[in-house]
Amino acid sequence: MTQGPGFGVGRRAVLRGAAGAAAVTALPAAAGTAPALALSGRPEARWGVQTGDVTASSGLVWVRADRPARMIVETSATESFRTVRRITGPLVGPDTDFTGRTALHGLPPGQEIHYRVLLADPDDPRRTGRPVPGTFRTAPARRSDVRFLWSGDLAGQGWGINPDRGGYRIYEHMRRLAPDFFLCSGDNIYADSPIAPSVTLPDGSIWRNVTTEEKAKVAETLAEFRGAFRYNLLDANLRRFNAEVPTVVQWDDHEVHNNWYPGQILDDARYAEKRIDVLAARSRRAFSEYFPLSTQREDGDGRVYRVLRHGPLLDVFVLDMRTYRNANSPGRRPDDTQGILGARQLEWLKRELSRSRAVWKVIASDMPLGLVVTDGPTDFEAVAQGDPGAPLGRELQIAELLRHVKHRRITGTLWLTADVHYTSAQHYEPERAAFKDFAPFWEFVSGPLNAGGFPANKLDGTFGPRQAFLKAPATANVPPGQGSQFFGEVAIAGDSGELTVRLRDEDGAVLFTKVLQPGRVGH
Repeated sequence: MTQGPGFGVGRRAVLRGAAGAAAVTALPAAAGTAPALALSGRPEARWGVQTGDVTASSGLVWVRADRPARMIVETSATESFRTVRRITGPLVGPDTDFTGRTALHGLPPGQEIHYRVLLADPDDPRRTGRPVPGTFRTAPARRSDVRFLWSGDLAGQGWGINPDRGGYRIYEHMRRLAPDFFLCSGDNIYADSPIAPSVTLPDGSIWRNVTTEEKAKVAETLAEFRGAFRYNLLDANLRRFNAEVPTVVQWDDHEVHNNWYPGQILDDARYAEKRIDVLAARSRRAFSEYFPLSTQREDGDGRVYRVLRHGPLLDVFVLDMRTYRNANSPGRRPDDTQGILGARQLEWLKRELSRSRAVWKVIASDMPLGLVVTDGPTDFEAVAQGDPGAPLGRELQIAELLRHVKHRRITGTLWLTADVHYTSAQHYEPERAAFKDFAPFWEFVSGPLNAGGFPANKLDGTFGPRQAFLKAPATANVPPGQGSQFFGEVAIAGDSGELTVRLRDEDGAVLFTKVLQPGRVGH
């Protein structure tokens, strides 16, 4: 598919915010502008705070400073901060674009943690900026209610922060639900989708965007990728959400380029750097700087895939369907060991699913299983390739995984995804499928958060999907505010273990509800 701002394009389609420069503290009054702020006498954290990969006893706190500073985190059991525990974090500087993360350990399970981040002058620790507060709940040690949300796709197709709409409004509606965490299913930025100051809509009205220099073009340099991640933090709704809701983040193609795969050489006139591996490495570095991920550390392999254990009721298996895939193709090979996950990640997923003792095992997939997502006239971008027969190409890995789940009697699996810019629910049933050696399961799709809405994709019959619900625009690239933005909610009852999925629109209205019972095959 092609992509870009405006209409008639495919789905995948000023201020310098460079290191050390000050960011705006609120949405500008006029689209395409942002006030220049002079640095104050003390370090400041104008991009807010966020937490990630929270467990029963730990969490990661993130901040970005406006200059070199020492990161300090204080925690307390109460909002008054009458009694505090202080953790001295890293010295942040230009090598990480002035971002830093501090790990909190020894936290009580199932409790609300109040924290605040201070930034200290490296030459005078007594000089600190205003503390930036936040809260999060640690995972429970015992069975108790769990609620989380998921969605994906932010600032896509040229639809950026629109001050006339109040910015990214969906985050405020999600915040009011007070979830334990938010699963962002990829496309956190659209590195390949510039943000213009304005877009003329079909009715002649004008959509206005807040813009920055880095978002005025496709991202190629490390500074431009950093600027793309920083752009979203200009939105007050997102900063407020980040301060209250931990994020479990994964990535997909638009962190780099539409439909990319390792080793690709771009045929895109907008890019001077054509090597996708170079662009992906720069994006991965910025991604690791701008999100608190437990697996992104200098002494590790920097992987995105991981499992988050949220008490006895829930494990979340975060996949990476981008880094280890083979080239997009017609997908008809009868043997394919690399597939969309790579051999190593597939073995990890099978092993961790077998080890899991959680009642529910959510597989967070950045791409859907049974929806046909194309890449040009002959190639396919996701798992399905439109052939309803026996598994071929990337479907072979999914068939191996589903067979493993059935034969190892792993119960309570469900798939959550985004990517396609609409919302739907699919039930997969072997009696309807060409491949029959698996137990029935559900897949739920949501998104986008703030991007163009698109018509529904076709279903592939290999794994027997039946669409129980669908809401999608009838035309391509419908802007936010026209019934085209969605998020999903998962609520697990602590007493019964019953799991309820709700698909919601941008304003939080419930569109579809499905209740699943623990331990039941196929739910």
